[in-house]
Amino acid sequence: MKNNSTKTALVFIVVLLFVAILGHKLFVAYFSTSNLESFHQFNYVKDFLFVLFSGVLLKIILYQNEKRNKSVLEKLQLTNIEIKESNERYDIVAKATSDTIWDWKMDDDSFIWNKGIQGVFGYKKEDVGKTSKWWFDKIHPEDTLKMSVKLYSFLEQKTEKWQDEYRFQCADGSYKYVFDRGFLVKDSDGNLVRMIGAIQDVTKQKQEEQRLRLLETVITQTKDAVMITDIDTSDDPIPNIIFVNSAFTDMTGYSQKDIIGKSPSLFFGKKSDIYEYDKLKTAIQEYKECFIETISYRKNGKEFWVNFSMIPVTDKDGEHSHWISIQRDVTLEKEKEKEREQLIRELTQNNNDLKQFSYITSHNLRAPLSNLTGLLNLIEDIPIENPELKEIITGFSKSTHLLNETINDLVKVIIIKDNPSIHKEKVLIKEIFENVFNQLSFLISVHKPILKIDLEDIAILDINKSYLESIFLNLLTNAIKYREHTRQLKVSIATKIENDTIIITFKDNGIGIDLIKNKDKIFGLYQRFHNYTDSKGLGLYLVKSQVESMGGTISVNSTVGKGTTFTIIFKNN
Repeated sequence: MKNNSTKTALVFIVVLLFVAILGHKLFVAYFSTSNLESFHQFNYVKDFLFVLFSGVLLKIILYQNEKRNKSVLEKLQLTNIEIKESNERYDIVAKATSDTIWDWKMDDDSFIWNKGIQGVFGYKKEDVGKTSKWWFDKIHPEDTLKMSVKLYSFLEQKTEKWQDEYRFQCADGSYKYVFDRGFLVKDSDGNLVRMIGAIQDVTKQKQEEQRLRLLETVITQTKDAVMITDIDTSDDPIPNIIFVNSAFTDMTGYSQKDIIGKSPSLFFGKKSDIYEYDKLKTAIQEYKECFIETISYRKNGKEFWVNFSMIPVTDKDGEHSHWISIQRDVTLEKEKEKEREQLIRELTQNNNDLKQFSYITSHNLRAPLSNLTGLLNLIEDIPIENPELKEIITGFSKSTHLLNETINDLVKVIIIKDNPSIHKEKVLIKEIFENVFNQLSFLISVHKPILKIDLEDIAILDINKSYLESIFLNLLTNAIKYREHTRQLKVSIATKIENDTIIITFKDNGIGIDLIKNKDKIFGLYQRFHNYTDSKGLGLYLVKSQVESMGGTISVNSTVGKGTTFTIIFKNN
């Protein structure tokens, strides 16, 4: 603008000087012969005309200058509008693409960022650096070297376009994956002047890429066969295969080349379950997941059992795009299941046979035992003089009595095992102990044990009275039978309530049981832990069976030479 004003002024002055000199020469030449008075008059006229001409000329020059300036101003305003609209479009595009724009002037290493550095990465305006150093400092340490080498190699080669991926630090210290693109600006001599770039946040894409890569690894490396199909059922009720993994090839014998583009229907054959096949077709028609088990066929025609699932896959718009199928060869499991079912049938039959045998045996033995018992009762009334014969009859009587008790215990066990549903009622513990003491009054009077009874006035709900009495009778009898003969027998019986349970303890100072040797045998059938001739090995087995049939538990703690404690726990709710 200054140059234009100077030029206009110089032109104006030159023109005026030219006019002034020309006018002076003309007037001098014209009025040289005239009188002096006329010369002065015309000289004033000349000056007046000169001034008038100067004014007109100045007006013309100013008018042209104003016209030109107006045109320039209009162009500038139009250019400003275009620049403003361009900047608005630029900001809108930057927002729409989530790009962070940067401008690097290389001569003074100044760096300018747009608002994306605040919106995307969370930096405040005053925290954003003004040089390239701030940019490089925010790049992840593991990415700095790689990115710097690539960038400076690009600058050396003066290639127009540059791009790279790296991690950029946010204001909160976290990192985002970014895709950065840069463009070089050169002067007329080809020297680098500036570099303009755009950083795009690709963290979600990177995470999704990593997730897909992980899923791909899982699908390709899993031992389960994976099959993916399209959704087109126009040619076959089950859509065509577009992918199978290596496990699928190992299971079926079909390679990808053999199977891609074909329907899984070819795996079904004459022994396949038609109902399962129809179930699969219906699920595919309704876009529902489906799980079936059926006989399938390998490429070589061999049968195998397959656990087959089809799950619909939808795209981001919720539209069905594919089916994915997970398949497992369950032939071995099916064979083991058959073997297990056969074994259960055999065991059930054997158990029924044993029960029947037990019933028959106990029934058939009862009649001879009753006869023997009756004969022995008659013999007791006959005086026997021969001591040897008397000893034989006494031993025979004891053996018969023991055999009768054993058969009675066996019958009780059979009844418990064969009748899981027993009659239950509300029972007072004190009443049970009174009955037990009455039955064992003779043994108590003979051995005179010290009894410590601490029974709370409580009742047990849903308990079989006969079973509970049998349990107490067995435990107290065992305490007397397996007492230590060198000291007086002490028996402690106590009950207490804890939360919703009733705890009953039987403690004695008898000979005890070696739990190290016999811990797993304590409640076993026909298990004996002492060399007692009248020990049958049925008592504790019967006790445990009765306790468990009523929903309780029993445990034992014993030390050889010190005594034994049995703990019984029943729920009371």
